[in-house]
Amino acid sequence: MTARILVVDDIPANVRLLEVRLLAEYFEVLTAGNGPDAIETCENGKVDVVLLDVMMPGMDGFEVCKRLKSDPATSHIPVVMITALDQVSDRVRGLEAGADDFLTKPVNDLQLMTRVKSLVRLKSLTDELRLRASTTRNIGIEELLSRNFATEDTKPKVLLIDERKSSIERVQKMLRGSAELDIATDPNAGFFQAAETPYECVLISTAFADFDALRLCSQLRSLDRTRFLPIILLAEEGEGGRIIRGLELGINDYLTRPIDQHELTARLRTQVRRKRYNDQLRASVTQTIEMAVTDGLTGLHNRRYLDSHLQTLFDRAVARRRPLSVMITDLDRFKSINDAHGHDGGDDVLREFARRLRKNVRGIDLACRFGGEEFVVVMPDTDGPIAEKVAERIRAEIAQVPFAIGTDGKTIEVTVSLGVSSVLKGADTVAALMKRADLALYEAKSGGRNRVVAKAA
Repeated sequence: MTARILVVDDIPANVRLLEVRLLAEYFEVLTAGNGPDAIETCENGKVDVVLLDVMMPGMDGFEVCKRLKSDPATSHIPVVMITALDQVSDRVRGLEAGADDFLTKPVNDLQLMTRVKSLVRLKSLTDELRLRASTTRNIGIEELLSRNFATEDTKPKVLLIDERKSSIERVQKMLRGSAELDIATDPNAGFFQAAETPYECVLISTAFADFDALRLCSQLRSLDRTRFLPIILLAEEGEGGRIIRGLELGINDYLTRPIDQHELTARLRTQVRRKRYNDQLRASVTQTIEMAVTDGLTGLHNRRYLDSHLQTLFDRAVARRRPLSVMITDLDRFKSINDAHGHDGGDDVLREFARRLRKNVRGIDLACRFGGEEFVVVMPDTDGPIAEKVAERIRAEIAQVPFAIGTDGKTIEVTVSLGVSSVLKGADTVAALMKRADLALYEAKSGGRNRVVAKAA
């Protein structure tokens, strides 16, 4: 696993020790001897994980972490704070500053490397989402990423999977007021509950009498709908090996009993913040994809989508020797509608036409706005005569029912001309199919408009 790790410590011997350990695992290592240099390195270079010492002169690690997490350009970089401080209050302070983990010196090599690899995997996921969101369109990503999800009013919905009543009661008491907590005492039932409910984090106890909690973690990671669900392991004292194995399986964090309330809530906030961050990125990517293939005015697919998808439908029809028809429609004298009623009136007509068009075609049909006042419908498993009947039905409904424009209840008469063509047996192409439909539309318009013409060849 290749990644760039930034080691921040004011003591050169400490820096060198961590550098040697990381280089042995084939990581690329950057170093900084103070807080300002660390911040500058994160701002200017590609850093995957920061290993940050707390006790530094001038700007300490808490302040460095806080500044990194408050800057949208660096807030997604995982930070592991490494220090000789071992009080729970110190860990909580680090987590509240935005740290992703808190390790105490002397650091166990295996634990350190496992934690770094786990955070590198999470960083890779976030980087991919950020890249998709930022390169598909300008979505105001800086504003999105600067939101502080940890301070949102919405309580996270959390699932605790634990069979011990005393443990459940303690966690319930700790999270009262800060999370909406559900309980599952059976691990198998908990798995299905986690899969079926939109939780933002799941807490899994290792203290099952007859069940391996890590198996549950593995199952959750293997299921698509829970693959990115944060998992915090609640382990017993002395279970270091199990914790390391859990990190290798993909758990996000862990706590060792006895659990401190402040540390639990701080670690939970960290996981929920990251999940909401990545969920927002995924939603932005999804919205971007939808915008790329959807006409904003009518809600139908756009020409870009038609150009990419029509060939697929055509090839499928030819391979299966099934019929396929195309209908091109054009609103008659649409320019005069815009001239008389303005572009707002024209937009009202286009939206209503799209609504009626959608109502008169099947779910498997592909309805698109081709451009301007032209629309295309691709009809799989539909031969020419049936497609012509569908076109006639659409033409009749458009002509018979006036279109409302504006907010004052005014209506106008609208008609539409339609051209229809179907895939021919033998040698045929998408271009030829569309050309025949376009010629049929031209005949319909030149022949008096408000009519359907079908081209057999």
